[in-house]
Amino acid sequence: MNRQARSRWVLKWVLPAATSLIIGCVLFGTLQWSAAQTDMVAEARQRDLVRLIVSKMQASVAHDQESATVWDDAVRKTDARDVEWLRSNLGEWMQTYFGHDVAVVLSSDRNPIYEFIAPSDNALTPDDLRVAYVPLADALQKRLATSDTEGVTDRVLSIGESDLTYIGRRPAVVSVKPIVSDTGDIEQLPGEQNLHVAVRFLDQSFVSEIGKDYQFTEMQFSADAPTDAEHSFVPLMSRSGAAIGYFTWRPFRPGASMMEATLPAVGLAAVAIFVAASLFGRAIWRRSARLASSRAELQHLASRDPLTGLSNRAHFSTELAARLGAASQDQSYCVLFIDLDRFKAVNDTFGHPTGDKLISLVAQRMNEIMPAALIGRIGGDEFTVLLEEVDGQVADAACARIVQRLREPFEIDGAHIVIGASVGAALVAGRADPSELTRQADIALYHAKAAGRNTFAIFGNHMDELLRRRRKLEQDLRLALETRSQVEAFYQPVYSAEHKGLSSMEALARWKHPEEGFIAPDIFIPIAEEIGLIQEVGAIVLEDACGVMADLPSICMAINASALELCSDGYPLRVLSRLAKWNIDPRRLEIEITESLALGGEGHSDRNIATLRNAGVRIAIDDFGTGYSTFSRVQNLMIDRIKIDKSFIDAVQGESRPLIEAMISMARAKGLKTTAEGVETDEQSDALVALGCDSLQGFLISRPLSRAAIIDLYNGSGKRIFTA
Repeated sequence: MNRQARSRWVLKWVLPAATSLIIGCVLFGTLQWSAAQTDMVAEARQRDLVRLIVSKMQASVAHDQESATVWDDAVRKTDARDVEWLRSNLGEWMQTYFGHDVAVVLSSDRNPIYEFIAPSDNALTPDDLRVAYVPLADALQKRLATSDTEGVTDRVLSIGESDLTYIGRRPAVVSVKPIVSDTGDIEQLPGEQNLHVAVRFLDQSFVSEIGKDYQFTEMQFSADAPTDAEHSFVPLMSRSGAAIGYFTWRPFRPGASMMEATLPAVGLAAVAIFVAASLFGRAIWRRSARLASSRAELQHLASRDPLTGLSNRAHFSTELAARLGAASQDQSYCVLFIDLDRFKAVNDTFGHPTGDKLISLVAQRMNEIMPAALIGRIGGDEFTVLLEEVDGQVADAACARIVQRLREPFEIDGAHIVIGASVGAALVAGRADPSELTRQADIALYHAKAAGRNTFAIFGNHMDELLRRRRKLEQDLRLALETRSQVEAFYQPVYSAEHKGLSSMEALARWKHPEEGFIAPDIFIPIAEEIGLIQEVGAIVLEDACGVMADLPSICMAINASALELCSDGYPLRVLSRLAKWNIDPRRLEIEITESLALGGEGHSDRNIATLRNAGVRIAIDDFGTGYSTFSRVQNLMIDRIKIDKSFIDAVQGESRPLIEAMISMARAKGLKTTAEGVETDEQSDALVALGCDSLQGFLISRPLSRAAIIDLYNGSGKRIFTA
């Protein structure tokens, strides 16, 4: 072979082959290193995720306990050793609602009062449980005895002790919490509180749930760390620092998958360098893009609310802090807090699946309203928004659009649902403390709700003063109810539409503040509900109303019952005992409730309504037509009267007339009485009489009157009293 031929052979075969081999080796080595690093990162993230899941589980068990252990009823029932109540509220309910496997109620001397153990293939003994919880109970009682409050915050209501340990042969989260008063009205000696023990096992179902929810392959619990390289693991560490076991799984290794898919391209590169390089480059790009997409998806899932796809609380807070921290002096930001109005009524009436669909539709509307904004869902029906480069005028417009759009009806599975929204906003220019900005938005939201909901408020410095005034009103209301010196009952007459005579009265709560005069009910009634004093307000009104009925033996009386009162176990007994004390026929009393209570199907309220009606007390739906009731649903209600809301009466001579006529016709067909609320003109009165309404109530007839004035009215009415 001559030199030219040899050169040609080298140029045609040897050099391309050598070049292909060198490039192939470099590419192969690079790919192998990249795959190994990718696998390391992916595996580390999976380990971090498992640690986070276990940590959150330990915190959530303690948080779940507080829903039942920080409760006056729990203190009383535990002291009374009411085992049936403990079973329903501190035992089986904790397992049904939160998935706790074991619940134990301990006396102050750490003797079991009640034990609940969920059925399991692995039998547990009381001794197994005691070995696990006694050290924690000892430590907690010592802290309680010294009135230690370390760790108590707005979200953590009581101190507690928890640990990861074995119960028998099963690893578990064990949490011990004291059973304490939520109002502070029950005196408990430090260290003498009863205790509640909650256990959540970390093997079996818990491991299966983690594997299913987070797609961990071969997820299981093991007493020993795996020795093979095919499995990853995370130790479960007790408070003492000892490993009680390990979560093991076969880790997802995207790098290995990428390497396996790329080897054919490397082989082709050795045959034809240019074609192989091109194919190899494309494969690298495809694999890199797929890997980046996988990482982006994981990051997206970790930072997004699963129901709406909006940012979750953690991601929103991180983004807010980052943007405010990097803001220049001329950059302006606005944070909005949005709370849906009447969302609970939707859940109670239509069920949680419909509520979830509604939340998703709300998120869609907000994305349409503010496509460039950072929007987050931070709770069940609570949302946050971060707007950039906005001033007060733009913020006002954005808030107004949100209120307007969310007030528009939603169509879900054939149901016509109308809610609303309250919005609080806070503006800032330049760098700012994100905590302070969110606090201001939260205060503004509070003021929007206080203004009647379905509106918005922009934070101003005066709002801090208004909030302080609200706190003072809370204190003053507590004092007023303790002394029973300022809260009294007023009475609004109800007249027969047919006879134009006094037919009954409605008892209303009024608060005469010593400094500010009469406080409007729409201000102090929500305060009483929020601070847990609405039952005391209701008791004052009921007592006074019974006294009036005793003085006026032929009059009937209506009182209002809040959701908290009607769902209370002792409410029927309180009502009937007051009637018995004053020797009043229960048929003379009518209790007005909301549509959501009547339609919600809540166990306590249904039982209490049935108990009262069986005793003769009548039930009325107040503000009928403003909720979500339909005529077909009303057919099944345990009620005696509907009170047509003032919003319909205002337009009785216009668009509301057919609706009112339909309500009255439906009531007659059902055998129900009807009362029109808010009658203010003769024209309204005449129209309602013509439509067949039974009773009229409103300022046209009389404003609410004091006890003395209503008795004078009764005595001067010629006693034209008609059965309501």
